[in-house]
Parts: sequence; C-alpha cells; structure tokens
Amino acid sequence: MLAGNTVLLLVAIAAAIILLSILLTLVPVMLWVSALAAGVKISIFTLVGMRLRRVIPSRVVNPLIKASKAGLDLSINQLESHYLAGGNVDRVVNALIAAHRANIELSFERAAAIDLAGRDVLEAVQMSVNPKVIETPFIAGVAMNGIEVKAKARITVRANIDRLVGGAGEETIVARVGEGIISTIGSSDHHKKVLENPDMISQTVLNKGLDSGTAFEILSIDIADVDIGKNIGAELQTEQAEADKNIAQAKAEERRAMAVANEQEMLARVQEMRAKVVEAEADVPRAMGEALRSGNIGVMDYLNIQNLSADTDMRGAIGDMTGKKKENEGK
Repeated sequence: MLAGNTVLLLVAIAAAIILLSILLTLVPVMLWVSALAAGVKISIFTLVGMRLRRVIPSRVVNPLIKASKAGLDLSINQLESHYLAGGNVDRVVNALIAAHRANIELSFERAAAIDLAGRDVLEAVQMSVNPKVIETPFIAGVAMNGIEVKAKARITVRANIDRLVGGAGEETIVARVGEGIISTIGSSDHHKKVLENPDMISQTVLNKGLDSGTAFEILSIDIADVDIGKNIGAELQTEQAEADKNIAQAKAEERRAMAVANEQEMLARVQEMRAKVVEAEADVPRAMGEALRSGNIGVMDYLNIQNLSADTDMRGAIGDMTGKKKENEGK
C-alpha cells in the first residue's frame, strides 16, 4: 500500500513539473515580472496572446520597457503591429529615443514607415545630428581650351527625416554633384581659372539645389583636390589630322589606280590601232596585184613604187644614224 502511494506521488510530481514547464513555456512569467518591475503594465493574457500569434514577446516587451524608461508614450499594440509587419521594433525605438534626446520631431508612425521602407531609421536620426561626408571619385571635365581638369569633392549632407520615404539616396547626390562639376569646368574658357578658383565649382554646384527630391540636405560642397589631365583638344586635333591624312592617302591611291587603269586602256587602244594598220598594210599587196591584173597600173609603175619605198627606207636609216651620232657627240 505504501509503495503504491509513493508511485502515485512521484507521478503527480512529474505531471506537475510537466504542466509547470508547459505553463512557463506558454506564459513568459519572468518577462512579465521584468515589465512590472520597470513600471510597464502588461497583462499576462496579452503575453499569452503574443505566443498564440507567433510573436516573440521579448522582441516587443523589452523595447517597450526601454521606451517607457526614456519617457516615450508608446503602446504594446503599436510595437506588436510593427513586428507583425516585418519591422525592426528595437531599431525603431532606439531611433525614437535618439530623436527625443536631440529634440527632433519624429513620430512612431513615420519612424515605422521609414523602417518598413528599408531605410535605417536610427542611422538617419544619427545623420541628422551628426552630418555625413560623402567623398566623390575624381570627376573629369574639359575646359573650353581643350585641357582636361579632374576634381574630387567632399559633400557634407544631413538626413532629411521628412523626405526619407520616397527620397533619392546617396548615389543620386553623387551623380548630380558630378554633373554640376563637369558643367562648371566645361563652361570655363581656360583651365587655369579652375585651378586658381576651385571654390567657383563648389559655389556654382551648391547654388543649383541638387538636394531636391532626395533624402538629404546638402550643407556644403568642398573641392578636396584638383588635377590636370590630358590635352583633349590636342589629341582630338591629332586624331582629326591623322584621319584627314588617311582620307587623302585613300583618295590619292584611288587617283593612281584610275591613272594606271587609263594607261592600260590607252595601251590596249594603241595595240588595237596597230592591228588595224597591219591589217590595212596587208591589203596593199592584194590591191596592187588586183590593179596589175586589171591593167590600172603597169609594171614600170610598180617598179617605180618599189624604188620610191626603198629610197624612203634608205633616207630613214641615214637619218637615224645621223641622230645617234649627234647624241654621242653631245655626250
């Protein structure tokens, strides 16, 4: 009998331990006690409801305790709804505390919207208190005299809380400042003016209102370094001259090819004319034979023609010999 009672007692103790474990798992008693100790009134049923809604109570209650200690008036429903929306509750509360300490007007709804938009709301508040410096790479522009000028700028920006949602980021600021630097250098008639007055670039760019539509407010634009690059004008002229030379050479080659073609065509025509002469000369003996047969000329006439032709050939030979002799004497 005693052994049976001992077994029942052990079973009861084990069941109580199991029930207590389940109860402690479902009900975060220690978190509830911590909230009460911090002066934050939270119902134990609210914590159980968080468990049932698959909300980690510590992710909501601890930021609420922090906010209450900092003097912020936030409700458990606000923090839980932001958690369920996928936001970072702790970061939003830290941003609200930082804004409260710096006397920056920032509501929970705006902070939650900034956080849900993917921006770091705490970093934005910190940037509002402590401005950030963005350094651009070397940006090259060409002055009117053809000299390339490279400039590097440091942009001091402060976050604009009101424009964080929907405002452009740092890349837009850098791109706009780079465009302004290139435009200012390009409007200078001589590169020495840019070297003598680099603040001309910063003042011109700053007056353009480049922070419009961005999440930042530009406080200053300072030219950190100015350097001289290539002589772009001379390079362009050299390339143009080289191109003109190549074009002239191509045209000259075209004219030479046309001249060679015309020369070959003329040679072909000469050969054609010579062939016609030979053909005509071949008809002469036949014509003379026909004239002899028909009695138009006699034998003596034919012999006289032969003598005349021989005399002409002899005179031509003598003339050639005389010409060569005179050339030799001239040498």
